[in-house]
Amino acid sequence: MIYFVSVRTLVATLVVFLMMIVCGGAGQEFQIGIIDAYGLSQVPVDQVRGALTFKEGDTISLGGAERPAFLTASENRVALLPGVVRARIRVVCCDQGRAIAYVGVEEAGATTMQFRAAPVGAARLAPDVVQSGEAFSKAVALAVSRGDDEEDRSEGHAFNRDPATRAIQERFLVYARRDLPALRLVLRSSSDAAHRALAAQVLGYATEKQAVVEDLVHGMTDPSEEVRNNAMRTLLVFAESIPGEKRGPTPRIPFEPFIEFLHSPVWSDRNKASGALLALTGSRDPELLAKLRKQALTSLVEMARWKSAGHALAAFMILGRMAGYSDETAFAFWGRGDREAVISAAIEGRRPAM
Repeated sequence: MIYFVSVRTLVATLVVFLMMIVCGGAGQEFQIGIIDAYGLSQVPVDQVRGALTFKEGDTISLGGAERPAFLTASENRVALLPGVVRARIRVVCCDQGRAIAYVGVEEAGATTMQFRAAPVGAARLAPDVVQSGEAFSKAVALAVSRGDDEEDRSEGHAFNRDPATRAIQERFLVYARRDLPALRLVLRSSSDAAHRALAAQVLGYATEKQAVVEDLVHGMTDPSEEVRNNAMRTLLVFAESIPGEKRGPTPRIPFEPFIEFLHSPVWSDRNKASGALLALTGSRDPELLAKLRKQALTSLVEMARWKSAGHALAAFMILGRMAGYSDETAFAFWGRGDREAVISAAIEGRRPAM
C-alpha cells in the first residue's frame, strides 16, 4: 500500500533526527524553530515557556562533549514552578533546517516512570563490535546530512539505502550470529551504558528475532535513556517486519510496556513508544486500542498536536485508528492540515464523515 509506506518512512526519520544531533560536530549551531512542551495538565504552558532561558528564534550551539549548560539551567527553572516535579529538555533536528526543543514536564501527582538500578557487571562487547558501532554513528549522520535516510525494515532489521551505512549493518548480522550470548549478557548486566545500548541495537540483527524479544523488553527498563531508545527502536523494527516463507511470522511484541512510556517526560521514550505503537496498532487489536483510550488518550492528543509534523504523525495515526478511520482516510485529513477533526473524533469516540 503506497500510502502506508509513506507514513512509515516519515516515522522512521524520527530516530535519524535524534542521532544527527547526538553525532554532530562540536559547536554546531542551530536556530530554534519550535519549542513544544508536554506532560502538562495543570501547569500553564506559558509559565513553562517563560521559565526557559531560550526562546524560538534563538541560535544555540550543540554537539560538544558536554551537555549545554543552558538546557540544565532551563530544566532547573521549570522544576521550580508550582506543581512541577522535574523537567527534561531534548533538542532534536530538524524542522525546515531549524532545531526543535521538546520540554517534558512531570507534574505533581502524575504517573512516574520507574526503572531498575544500573547493572554493575564486567561484560563488554568485542572490540570490532564497538568499532563498528562508532562507524555506524558517523556513517548514518553523514547520510542524514545528505537527506539519504531511507531504510528497509521488511526483514525485521534495518538496512539503510546508503551503501556505507548498510555495509556496517551487514556486519551487525555477522556479530549477532557470532556473539549472541555475549550480546544478551552485555544488555542485561554490563555496567557500561554505551555497551548496553549498542548490544540492544545489534541484537536486532539476530536470526531468530522472537528469541531476543524478552531481552529487549528487559532493556526497556534500563535507567539509561540511550539503552531504552535502542531497545524500543529494535522492537519497533521487529513489529514492522513483513512475514515471509524464509523469515517466518512477524515477532510477537507485547504492547503493554510501550503504553507506559507515553507518559514519560523523556522525549526519546515517547518518540520510540509512539513509533512502536503505530506498528502494533496496525492490526486494530481491540484490546490494545481500548487500553490506549483508557491509559494514554491525553498523552497521544498532546503529541498529535506537536508543531513538528514528522514527530506528531505517529500519535495522530494511532488516534485515527482509535476513532475508527482507515489509515487512508486519516492521512487525507492530515494532508489537508485538519488534525483537529481526527483528534476530536478520537476524544469523543465518533467518526465524522470526510
